[in-house]
Amino acid sequence: MIPKVFSQVIELGDGRTITLETGKLAKQADGSVVVKMGDTMLLATVVSAREANPGIDFLPLTVDYREKFAAAGRYPGGFMKREARPSNDEILTMRLVDRVLRPLFPKDYHAETQVMIQLMSHDPEVMPDALAGLAASTAIQLSDIPFETPISEVRVARIDGEFIINPSFDQLKQADIDMMIGASADSVAMVEGEMDEVSEEEMADAIKFAHEAIKVQCAAQVALAEAVGKKETREYEGEAVDEELAAKIHEATYQKCYDIAKKGTSKQERGLAFSEVKEEVKAMFTEEELEEIGDLVSKYFSKAHKAAVRDLTLNEGLRLDGRTTTDIRPIWCEVDYLPRTHGSSIFTRGETQALATVTLGTSRDANMIDSPTIQDEERFYLHYNFPPFSTGEARPIRGTSRREIGHGNLAQRALKGMVPEDCPYTVRVVSEVLESNGSSSMATVCSGTMALMDAGVQLKKPVSGIAMGLISDGDRYAVLSDILGDEDHLGDMDFKVTGTAEGITACQMDIKIKGLSYEILVKALMQARDGRLHILEKLTDTIAQPNASVKAHAPKMVTVRIAGEYIGAVIGPGGKHIQELQKETETTIVINEDEVTEEGIVEILGTNQEGIDKVLARIDSITFKPQKGSIYETKVVKILDFGAVVEYTEAPGNEVLLHISELAWERTNNVTDVVNIGDIVDVKYFGVDPKTRKEKVSRKALLPRPPREDKKPKDGQKPRGEQKPKQEKKEA
Repeated sequence: MIPKVFSQVIELGDGRTITLETGKLAKQADGSVVVKMGDTMLLATVVSAREANPGIDFLPLTVDYREKFAAAGRYPGGFMKREARPSNDEILTMRLVDRVLRPLFPKDYHAETQVMIQLMSHDPEVMPDALAGLAASTAIQLSDIPFETPISEVRVARIDGEFIINPSFDQLKQADIDMMIGASADSVAMVEGEMDEVSEEEMADAIKFAHEAIKVQCAAQVALAEAVGKKETREYEGEAVDEELAAKIHEATYQKCYDIAKKGTSKQERGLAFSEVKEEVKAMFTEEELEEIGDLVSKYFSKAHKAAVRDLTLNEGLRLDGRTTTDIRPIWCEVDYLPRTHGSSIFTRGETQALATVTLGTSRDANMIDSPTIQDEERFYLHYNFPPFSTGEARPIRGTSRREIGHGNLAQRALKGMVPEDCPYTVRVVSEVLESNGSSSMATVCSGTMALMDAGVQLKKPVSGIAMGLISDGDRYAVLSDILGDEDHLGDMDFKVTGTAEGITACQMDIKIKGLSYEILVKALMQARDGRLHILEKLTDTIAQPNASVKAHAPKMVTVRIAGEYIGAVIGPGGKHIQELQKETETTIVINEDEVTEEGIVEILGTNQEGIDKVLARIDSITFKPQKGSIYETKVVKILDFGAVVEYTEAPGNEVLLHISELAWERTNNVTDVVNIGDIVDVKYFGVDPKTRKEKVSRKALLPRPPREDKKPKDGQKPRGEQKPKQEKKEA
């Protein structure tokens, strides 16, 4: 017997709908929901432990998003026919959802919590990542887990000047704005996306439009929970509170932390000074007391430390390193640092440093994407590495972290629109973060720009990036340019913006406070623009424009198109011709077929121009097609009894038979009476002879025809041209 199902429909205003359904699946989870849009279906569940593990002072939240290949009627690729570790796109979706959910759990809720979202059915017209946030929040609303308020996420795109919520993949290709917005009914909490050099006001308008759609989705979650029967929020054991202890520690440490913050010292000096204050606080208590209340002592010290740093900025407009709110840290840059890479650069801003490299390759080096929802390839991609020494730490490296994938994706989105469409190369950028104290992802954008220009990639425009922060106490606020790592941790906003001199190309924003006004948002965007332009000037002072050509040791790329009928001839049986040609010329040759024109696209990659020229000449020879009625220079390469084999000099290897009867007007008994091997002979091309079905060329057609001689009649023959008289008809 099918259990009772509850559902709620959300209208998108253009005939499309989203349906929330619960009661049928995964009923042992604390909360579960199926979200449907078109034929796309997501199942979201949430489970939270009833008790927190002792000693944990944070929320162990896991957000997991997986796309099942069966959802699209496909098999997983590779040898193992089973879904394994998550793809980059799945990880990016997990991050989008996590960043909105995490701040809305109670600060003192430390029970292990797991949100799982699974794509169960895929409609090619519906992008499932835009529904993941809605699904996760709805599952939580249907549970008894403490959570502040429902949220949702939507994708907003602008196509032909019109905003669209949750566009299809095909529609998104035409958009000049592609953003994911996460928010509650009251406040925007998360923004991430890419744009085609749009203005700050246009970006703010897109956020407003998305927020209106989110309000409707939040209301639908509340209505569904009420229809099912809203569960009582579970009770849990929160953190211990000791107001008297908090006041005592605040009084003992606040001013000391304020004074340290005001000195404007380096990260290490500050860290050491704050640690000394913390040790002084601990010395106020006995070892027995610290065993009992040590966690509270650390917690209240951190609280006093945070208050002091924030108050310094709000009261005096000063920051931890001595800057004002709009100051950018000192910058120095360098290009062509690594001698054997195809392009390289160093970007250093304060205590953050990124070393970027560029590698150029063929289409064979493209990053292949094979997921249930996307089958595509990337001809431009960026990888970001964040080793522990960059922050002065020693810790094990266990693969690429979610953070590295997220930061690399942001930098890639910032730069990819500036790589010209006709760039013949596959381009890989790798950013090695060597020092980090605030916004290494924006340092990656800056170093990536310079490395691409150093490599000779003809960027449309250089791109710079900056991270903005915010400190607010409700009545006062300060927008901070080029934030430090501590300001990110202690502040209320982390807002990364990248762009050219003309407009924004990408952004990522996380807001930790409620009710951020659009006035503050626009102010932050405009202040970010000033900072971006300042940094951009430093980049262009170092390298004003892309190098005119690639480096001497970097591969040159030439792309030619050939008729589809010649692809096999260039490749040869079993790849014999192309392999021999690559070996002979020391090049890499890749042939792809244009699905529209069915032409062959030949990519020739090599460091030696002479080798590339040889390949081009060989291709010209193979694809050479003489035109009927044209005259060509040929070389005799073989003598036969019935003619000479000649080779077109402009297409070596392209041979044709010059028949003995076409050598001269006079009767030719021996071919060698007229031509010999090595002779250069002009011939006229007559196309395919309809009788022999073979190509016909002629030497004699280019020679003057000898005058016609009248032949003497034989005995008893009448002279040529003389007519025999007609006989008269007999009379009947």
